[in-house]
Amino acid sequence: MFKQGSSRFVKIFSQSSLRVNIFSIIFRTAVRLDDPSCNLLQRRGKILSKPASVRELIRDHYPEFSQAQRKFADALLNDYPNAGLASITTVASNAGISSPTVARTVQKLGFKGFPQFHQALLLELQAKVSGPNQRRENWASEAPDEHLLNRFSKAITNNISQTFANIDTAQFDNTVSHLADTSGRLYLVGGRITRALAEYAFTHFQAIRPDVTHMTASSATWPHYVLDMNKGDTLLLFDIRRYEENLLRLSQLAATRGVRVVLITDQWSSPVATVADYTFNCWVEVPSGWDSNTATMLLLEAMISSVQESRLADARDRHEELDQLFTQSKLFRKEEY
Repeated sequence: MFKQGSSRFVKIFSQSSLRVNIFSIIFRTAVRLDDPSCNLLQRRGKILSKPASVRELIRDHYPEFSQAQRKFADALLNDYPNAGLASITTVASNAGISSPTVARTVQKLGFKGFPQFHQALLLELQAKVSGPNQRRENWASEAPDEHLLNRFSKAITNNISQTFANIDTAQFDNTVSHLADTSGRLYLVGGRITRALAEYAFTHFQAIRPDVTHMTASSATWPHYVLDMNKGDTLLLFDIRRYEENLLRLSQLAATRGVRVVLITDQWSSPVATVADYTFNCWVEVPSGWDSNTATMLLLEAMISSVQESRLADARDRHEELDQLFTQSKLFRKEEY
């Protein structure tokens, strides 16, 4: 299920101070491809949810495309999904190809024709902007006759499997090296829901390395942070549906100053992905009006643990100094034996 180098994840979870034995859950769930309850399929060496997004289909089939078909694919990926939401004539004209080429391309992706392809894009767009009430109606209308706990656990384990199956370990390792690089500052920020993830990340990264900044929830203060951003700094940003315009503007401002942008988002990808140097997609759908951040948190914890391992000597000294400060401040209760 994992790409080459994924043995790092086994090491990460076995050595992490976060002693949740969840990796075994991932492995047991992911390898049981014959279990229909997981609703998984294997395609081109990956475990992906069914149905796959149009973006995923294009990336999988891209090597098979002709030059004209690649022009259509490139145009769609550069303005996804908007470039595919017009009529077939307009879509073809905008891509500089013929309508029959568009028709042949969408058939190669597995669609019967352009109308089915168009509908798939519309459904993805609807999923991106749907609120809690609509999400709840979507899963409730198709809910099987079993306890919610069973449905929820299946959805969570599926989300974890999908997320980690689609992580490029080379990208993960590069991201970790940047997060651990103290030659530049590390900035952390999230949206209305994901700001809790940013705060969690700050608590851990700040104990591992110096020069970590948790940006406040108020976007009105963000220009003050951008003022101090320099080339070589890293911005770790969390954004899941419904995506926030202020996070996109922040990432654009940071990028113009030479800041490296790392995005953790959902399976549909925040618009920030067009700016980010590294993007990690986490599966979030569960039988609820709210999306789940379980897979997102698991990826974040893997990053934290890996950064700690890469800076082990310095991190150990920093932890010891922090513990001394905790003792002096009498923050924690001291047990007497």
